[in-house]
Amino acid sequence: MSDQYLWTLGVLAAVPAGLWAWRRWRHRSFWLVVGYPITAISVWASWRRVALGCGLTKKRHRFWFTTVPGLVASTGVVRVRRKWQRIAVDTKPFMWLPLPTRYGWRVTLHTLEGQIPGDYADVAERLAHSWGVHAVRVSSDKPGRVRLSVTLRDPLVQVHELPPSTELLKVTVGRLETGKPWVIDFRTVPHWLNAGATQSGKSNLANALIVGLAPQPVALVGFDLKGGVEFTPYAPRLSALATTRAECGGLLDDLVALMTDRMGVCRMAGARNIWQLPPTMRPVPVVVLVDELAELYLMADKSEKDEIAKTSTALLRVAQLGRAFGIYLFCCGQRIGSDLGPGVTALRAQCSGRICHRVNDPETATMTLGDLDPAALDSARAIAPETPGVAIVASQDGQWYRARSFYVSEETAEHAATAYADLAPTWADVMTAQHQHTPDPQTA
Repeated sequence: MSDQYLWTLGVLAAVPAGLWAWRRWRHRSFWLVVGYPITAISVWASWRRVALGCGLTKKRHRFWFTTVPGLVASTGVVRVRRKWQRIAVDTKPFMWLPLPTRYGWRVTLHTLEGQIPGDYADVAERLAHSWGVHAVRVSSDKPGRVRLSVTLRDPLVQVHELPPSTELLKVTVGRLETGKPWVIDFRTVPHWLNAGATQSGKSNLANALIVGLAPQPVALVGFDLKGGVEFTPYAPRLSALATTRAECGGLLDDLVALMTDRMGVCRMAGARNIWQLPPTMRPVPVVVLVDELAELYLMADKSEKDEIAKTSTALLRVAQLGRAFGIYLFCCGQRIGSDLGPGVTALRAQCSGRICHRVNDPETATMTLGDLDPAALDSARAIAPETPGVAIVASQDGQWYRARSFYVSEETAEHAATAYADLAPTWADVMTAQHQHTPDPQTA
């Protein structure tokens, strides 16, 4: 009897230990086999209560047929009267069965009359607390339906590096909160605005771009307004580097002239952009990395006004027309505000790619994300200082995501710049060789 008792205790102790080990080292299979069924049943069973607590239910009036007895005193006969009674009932949005995802689950809801996806986005934090999850994101793929994407834990706590992209002008720089790779694709989104305070991950993202673009047949141009301390170590892979405002102005004039020349090549060939040119005529793409964007617009006195206006106009022309002619911008800055002048606001309008790391002032976050989605702005302001590399990204699919870049050390970026120095065309070659061969992006 005692042996059977000890054996039973051993089994009872081994089961939770095995479940713990399963969840610890094989989290994905544990989630699909054990965690998801329990979660789906719990969410389904508690949905009425959660919807009521979050204010997502509506009062509906229904009529019920009831019988009311009445007693006739003289004869003691019970008479029955029938009538319709009107009562109010709480109706919850219809929920489909939750489906598992890599980091949680998603579920589709049918909205009630008068509801919009914004009503669910407003209570997303309440839903997260009610279900005890990390976050709830709201989207809508068709009218009358809302999709809730739930993450049980933050997938950005640890971000492991993914294999690099092999497509031209595409760089995998990190991971999105959905678990998918964070890819910067200059062919799809040509110009980017990257804001972030010191130690927020802004420079690390530039390092990732250097590493990703170095082995590709592209020309890299650096605008380093910190006197060259950021991009000078990568000079072997750069075709041109400007470290003062005057040098930036001259380099921008070259870019405008380059763009004008490429316009003429495309016009004569009957092409709308360089990618419609034959491979033998296609010029090399140019990616311009700008660090400390605000330094191009700051004015110490009125004598600098004309120089700033000229530089601002040239940069804006490149942003407006550069995409079709293979010139792409990636502008970084700690401080990007409307007080820098109308040129910054106009440049922002041309940068459809937005990245906002932790910033020191709300104006920079508003300048970067405020015209896209108020919820994205709130998330950007909530980035903690102890999470470098975390950013809010407005992606090419029209959505915004929390993301985190891989850690790329300066030594790694310097090594890549040196290893692929032979792929860097000189700036004179870029300006004169308008028919330099570039591989087809579909086969590169």
